[in-house]
Amino acid sequence: MKIGVNVLNFGPGSDPGVLRSWARTVEGLGFDLLMVSDHIAITPDVAERYPAPFYEPFTTLSWLAGLTTRVRLGTTVLIAPYRHPLLTARMAANLDELSGGRLVLGVGVGWARQEFAALGVPFERRGQLTDEHLRDMRAAWADTASYGDRRIPVWVGGNSDAGLRRAVRLGDAWHPLRCTMPWLREAAVRLKAFADEQRLPVPALAPRIALRLTEAPVGGPGRLAGEGTIDQIMDDLDQLRLLGAEAVVLDPYDGDPRETCHPQAAWQALDTVAAHLHPPRTRTEQS
Repeated sequence: MKIGVNVLNFGPGSDPGVLRSWARTVEGLGFDLLMVSDHIAITPDVAERYPAPFYEPFTTLSWLAGLTTRVRLGTTVLIAPYRHPLLTARMAANLDELSGGRLVLGVGVGWARQEFAALGVPFERRGQLTDEHLRDMRAAWADTASYGDRRIPVWVGGNSDAGLRRAVRLGDAWHPLRCTMPWLREAAVRLKAFADEQRLPVPALAPRIALRLTEAPVGGPGRLAGEGTIDQIMDDLDQLRLLGAEAVVLDPYDGDPRETCHPQAAWQALDTVAAHLHPPRTRTEQS
């Protein structure tokens, strides 16, 4: 099971130097994926949660590709209706080629009504547009004379039944965001049922979970996966492995933009997780 990190590419604390440090931290600690979010027009509804500066994902990941060598690069998630599908297909294919085949394209339908309005995209049609765009992108990539032999994994986000069905029809993996373990177990059953209903393979599971490290255990039915002591977090990762997850993305952002001014706290949490994922070998093991 691959472990990735949602890197904060927005907010008052974000700048090229901080993004460079994020990339070096994620790759240096041995994580498998470095993923960023997507917004284009920082309208009031977006700015409340993800304020400027907001670094556009394809530009940012192209730059970070040159600063890294091993870690895979991705979006969690790209808002599919915001760009023409042929533009997205071209940018994704170019980034995948220039990075040595390291791109993972996570996509979603979006939620920010004011941003949709600013871009002139009908909010009410976002689901239908996402389906159309994904089909058009895959059709474009099938033209090997134009795009080469691209094998870009597409992770379809969305916690609703519509999102699960979209993942079955059009995704290589289902990419739910920030949920509890009981909900995820139940949703995995529904995912299989939808796949069986459509006589299609069950897509891989690749959730994005919280990363909020606490000293005392967190209890209650509302505890998010990835929230609590290091023992709770490691147990969540074990449970996700048993559930068949192909990849898990850790999300250290808890919703307060001021967090972006103090990334060291997130880096320390990642260091703690990495130490438990890859414990130092003993002398006997080394010999």
